Amino acid sequence: MAAYLIRRLWQTVPTLAGVVVLVFALFKVFGGDPAEILGGLNASEEQVAAIRAQLGLDRPWWVQLGLFLKQVATFDWGTSWATDEPVAQLFATRLPATLTVMLPILVLDTLLAIPIALAVAVLRGSLTDRAVMVATTVALSISFLVYVIVGQYLFGFRLGWFPVQGWSDSLWTNLTVYAPLPVLLAVAVGLAPQTRLYRSFFLDEIGQDYVRTARAKGLAERTVLLKHVLRNALIPILTHVALALPGVFVGSFLIEVFFSIPGLGREVLLAVNRSDYPVIQAVTVYVAVLTMAINLVADLLYKLADPRVVLK
Repeated sequence: MAAYLIRRLWQTVPTLAGVVVLVFALFKVFGGDPAEILGGLNASEEQVAAIRAQLGLDRPWWVQLGLFLKQVATFDWGTSWATDEPVAQLFATRLPATLTVMLPILVLDTLLAIPIALAVAVLRGSLTDRAVMVATTVALSISFLVYVIVGQYLFGFRLGWFPVQGWSDSLWTNLTVYAPLPVLLAVAVGLAPQTRLYRSFFLDEIGQDYVRTARAKGLAERTVLLKHVLRNALIPILTHVALALPGVFVGSFLIEVFFSIPGLGREVLLAVNRSDYPVIQAVTVYVAVLTMAINLVADLLYKLADPRVVLK
């Protein structure tokens, strides 16, 4: 496994280099001139030129690319062009709020979807199965914005169970007071597609010959489902979770805007509106690194889920 891990880490180097060059090229070609945006509508050409020189945008593109590669290699992204705050400090202060919302969503989505999907897969064709499938189809047809509006009105304004907006410096207060409502709504949105998908994974395994053989040997149904069906279905489930995790990270950005959570997502959206390139580029590269790291961890977990998997 050590050789496989070293080989995979080495393979990420050219992939990350390609992502870095692509990000630089996209911002250079399609990003517009941030000096004009920062200068405002009433800025003169001399003021715009001074801002461009201050930001280093008047240098040749290969010099700017070299500086960008140095930033990636040293994790030193400089300061925000809009707020003059160090990007590293911005990440350190905003990321905890994002993780406070994102991690419970991911854990609850997975832990709730797996038993529900396994239960309805066992009851395939029954009234319960059909009712769950209809409910998930309806849930998939409703926009997340509708969930937010209805959830804030019902649980926040009418019932008064949760505050609609707010945040504090206490992790426990955030988890018990401010995060439950956005987490609840996000789980309600993500549970439907995951339940349908995991149900199909379990149905594929239940129809296999080894399940019929295990039942013919007299094994208890609980043992068949948990030891054989669930374990073999974990590989596609791990794959789906690995692919969905970056999406959950990005999706939490919208939650932060709707509930005024001072996390990284809201800061990124503000940076986009202000053409704050250092912040946007740092987030883009970090999301790419996060995606590659998650895929590597998922490959290693395959071995734990099924010892027959050979890592090459």
